[in-house]
Amino acid sequence: MTTSEPPESGRQRQNWAERRREKIRAEIERNRRGEYTVPTWVLAVALALIVGAWLALIFLV
Repeated sequence: MTTSEPPESGRQRQNWAERRREKIRAEIERNRRGEYTVPTWVLAVALALIVGAWLALIFLV
């Protein structure tokens, strides 16, 4: 019994991989057009560092 269609889990995995590749391509295209945005977690870390340094300056000096 040979069929040309892959098993259901194989097809699902292939669809997932294709969707992932398409998302990556779309992100690269957006970045090349200048639509790059900094991830939220990076902004949160930068804010925490700035506030932490400011507080350290106030309390330690």
